[in-house]
Amino acid sequence: DQRILDAWWRREIAEAELRRRLRFDREWGYQWEPFYALLCTARDHAEGLYALDCMPREDLRRIRARDRHAAAKISEIRERHPEAAIFVLFGESHLAPQHLPRTTKELLPEESTLTVLQNVDALYWRAVAQHATAVSIGKDAVCVFNSSPLEKYESYRLCLDGWNAAADSIPDFAPAIYNLVFSLSRSLGFRLDSPRNGTQPKYLTDLLPEVVALDEYPHNPDSQLEEKSCAYLADANLFVIKEFQMAEAAEECSRFLYSACRGMVRLPVSAQPIEDALARFGSRLLCPESEVKDRTPTLGDSLYETYLAGKISLPALRRVFLSRLGTREKTLEILADLQYLARS
Repeated sequence: DQRILDAWWRREIAEAELRRRLRFDREWGYQWEPFYALLCTARDHAEGLYALDCMPREDLRRIRARDRHAAAKISEIRERHPEAAIFVLFGESHLAPQHLPRTTKELLPEESTLTVLQNVDALYWRAVAQHATAVSIGKDAVCVFNSSPLEKYESYRLCLDGWNAAADSIPDFAPAIYNLVFSLSRSLGFRLDSPRNGTQPKYLTDLLPEVVALDEYPHNPDSQLEEKSCAYLADANLFVIKEFQMAEAAEECSRFLYSACRGMVRLPVSAQPIEDALARFGSRLLCPESEVKDRTPTLGDSLYETYLAGKISLPALRRVFLSRLGTREKTLEILADLQYLARS
């Protein structure tokens, strides 16, 4: 593939031909756009672009042979570019300390190397607790985070679904939405099969909403999807998905859970600030990286930060979700309690 990359580097072939000749869709099947953006960035700013991997890629028993091949190529690149910083993008399995890092160090013992891992599940909550986007795991390795474990695996599941589905089929978002609902419920200590609506939502699994893609929805969901990627329509107990974005989907799942906890009754207008706060809290709980940017923190953001600091208990949060609104006075009382919790 190096000669194909070289031809593209010299601008002798265009994007479409590069994609076809690399057999990208046949052999990889991931989204092309971010991959191509990375290649363009390299062509605009780097001294060279090199392919490192070798066949067979499907057999993990050959992983050490592929490590040795990649390390040898890196050594050649160092000879060609003695003063350059070398950025190596390689599969996660190869980045274990005993694989490519060790093999490269054996060939280039004088070189300073840094291994950058991404979204390692075991380190995720450590990063969240430290409000960090990266954590050190030794003098020569760090782990950076741009998604939660749930988002990572849902993204991979959707990718697998895309591989298995026909090219013109509509993606099935229901498993992703249900996983979010279950994850949020378990995080808050709600059971999925409680027979009564008191300290638990009643038979939550029986209340799960229908989930449809926007193309499948025969009605106009008003203006709810003009600025959002998805919407939970409480009156119909329906999710309409325009585009699956984890943080927004988690927010809408929180709205569903609040509705289920209240017995699926219509939300009074005066209670909208409560729902908005719980929705934002649920989104931050499932997707902590979706922090506030360029805007004032909401009540839901404050609630999440207070919870993260250990100042709000799960029973207190469950009571808010389960509170019966009744009169306007009761609704305002619950809102005041929520604001007090956020300031605790």
